[in-house]
Amino acid sequence: MRLSGVLVCVLLLLVEGSWGDTPANCTYEELLGTWVFQVSKGGQDKTIDCSTQATDKSTVTVTLEKLSVATDELGNTGFFTLIYNQGFEVVINGYKWFGFFKYSQEGSKVTSYCDQTLPGWVHDVLGNNWACFVGKKVTPVPPRKDYKPVLNSRLLQKPYKHNMDFIDSINSVQKLWKAVAYPEHETYTLQELHYRAGGPASRIPIRVRPMPIKAEVAKMAAGLPEHWDWRNVNGVNFLSPVRNQASCGSCYSFATMGMLEARVRILTNNSETPILSPQQVVSCSQYSQGCDGGFPYLIGKYAQDFGIVDESCFPYVGKESPCGLPQNCRRIYTADYYYIGGFYGGCSETAMMMDLVKNGPMGVALEVYPDFMHYKEGIYHHTGLGDSYNPFELTNHAVLLVGYGRCHMTGEKYWIVKNSWGANWGEDGFFRIRRGSDECAIESIAVAAKPIPKL
Repeated sequence: MRLSGVLVCVLLLLVEGSWGDTPANCTYEELLGTWVFQVSKGGQDKTIDCSTQATDKSTVTVTLEKLSVATDELGNTGFFTLIYNQGFEVVINGYKWFGFFKYSQEGSKVTSYCDQTLPGWVHDVLGNNWACFVGKKVTPVPPRKDYKPVLNSRLLQKPYKHNMDFIDSINSVQKLWKAVAYPEHETYTLQELHYRAGGPASRIPIRVRPMPIKAEVAKMAAGLPEHWDWRNVNGVNFLSPVRNQASCGSCYSFATMGMLEARVRILTNNSETPILSPQQVVSCSQYSQGCDGGFPYLIGKYAQDFGIVDESCFPYVGKESPCGLPQNCRRIYTADYYYIGGFYGGCSETAMMMDLVKNGPMGVALEVYPDFMHYKEGIYHHTGLGDSYNPFELTNHAVLLVGYGRCHMTGEKYWIVKNSWGANWGEDGFFRIRRGSDECAIESIAVAAKPIPKL
């Protein structure tokens, strides 16, 4: 009976996790088509406040076509990508346009307007000449209505308690990995533990078919090493230390900081070893929602637009705080940020392996099931225990992909992933997970960025 009691607690955690950074829930198909962007007066700097800007000064018409081609009324051709189910970015004619989809919320009812945006930002590709815009699709899309479950907040404030029957069940149904009880988990409430697992940060990734692999790409991929681990490349470690996000839903920031830290180390052969500030994104980024979550793609954009300071300049406090960012701190910027495969929906195992070996670690998304919280060692795969108690979507946890390999005894392929739950969790803060089968959606979304090392 104790087992079913724990699964009810897990249900409470996961129901709350089915809602996103914003409650908007829009699809790629709804994004396609012709949009009119109403733009405010340009020539402003990055301090612009788009919540107060009029956006009726001029218009730009852009058509978004499969798979990622944008065209405007002048005949220019550019690029676009959906950003999860939350918004989109268009790059065309020397300008970048980014906006979240519009939504409204009344109690438990949420309505997504997938043919409109909230006020968004536009600037030239050099990061100058800022303005605000709102977008509206020429062909209307019917509003999408969802309902947010109303939960008893007092239950979520109860402390988490281990259930050894559940852990024993995990270990008895499979032998690829081992589950244990972590004392740290019992220092959190149910809600805090939920935020630690991703929080109300995003919905389950839309499972898309991997893009077909071209013959020349497959040939190059065939030449990749059988095993790769950025912790040990010819005896050299290019990763920063494992950190602990605590109970703030900031995994998206830790994953992206870890990626930038590692890629700077790779680019400079460890002559630069920065530890960057996850708190800056939590406290300062208008492209994210603080401890309620965010997306690594938009941190790549934030880093390009505003730069990321060192941890010593803005230390992590594990909660939302005012953006008290000293102006004299040095910053690391990104030259580029991108979805692996070129756009949202283009990801594949092959593309991930190639970019990983060539350029360095990348941010990935992981569906966190109850059994994953207890992972200690081995090659993780979801056991299915507890699923019948959870009719809702799960949390989506951002982590850092750092390597891959294959078990010589069983032939099982796996990814090597850095978590942000401290070095005492898992395999010294890391875990391995099945590769090649989109286990827990880990091959559905992968994001990378190219940092510019400090001068």
